[in-house]
Amino acid sequence: MSTTTTNIKDINANAHAQEHVHVHRDDEGSKFGMWLFLFTEVLLFGGLFFVYFAYRVWYSQGFHDGAQELNVVLGATNTVILLTSSLTMALSILALRKKNTTLSLIHLGITIACAFGFLINKYFEWGYKIHHGIYPGSEKLLERPEGEILFFGLYYLMTGLHTFHVIVGIIILTTMGVSIIRGTINHDKYIKLENGGLYWHLVDLIWIFLFPLFYLLH
Repeated sequence: MSTTTTNIKDINANAHAQEHVHVHRDDEGSKFGMWLFLFTEVLLFGGLFFVYFAYRVWYSQGFHDGAQELNVVLGATNTVILLTSSLTMALSILALRKKNTTLSLIHLGITIACAFGFLINKYFEWGYKIHHGIYPGSEKLLERPEGEILFFGLYYLMTGLHTFHVIVGIIILTTMGVSIIRGTINHDKYIKLENGGLYWHLVDLIWIFLFPLFYLLH
């Protein structure tokens, strides 16, 4: 009887070890896939940054005049919002790892709220510009020097692409929140939340570059 019990324990221990190795490998593969995806995002925005600097050298006065018309206060506010969201995202992951699900959800909710705050600010900023006829293809913009046309074209393209990533981030983080509530993401299985956090940190990092390039670099 004792031998049988020992064998059962050994079988259970081996099964648990194999399951642990399987989960570990899945986690590593998932994280590697996320880093690979983030690398492609860096290449995308890196190419756009290169185009920006090339045109800025050729049309320095036009870029200077265009930057003067952007609202620095709104840009700075969005910078503070996204930096705050990066902090709360990290705190959400930390809280979950410490088995504090409620606190993790609170921080995640604040992160999502910050993302919506960013979108609201961007809506008013774009709305003001569009209301005054400053948008790609508008007659008022086409009357301006070529440098300003290129500046605002890149402004809408790059900040618009970034805004799209913010919207995707909201969807991802909301999904993470639902998974935490259901228990499929918990203190033992939090790699998906970490991957979501990596994506969100990249979104914030991209804005840290966009803000000075368009709003501060005159």
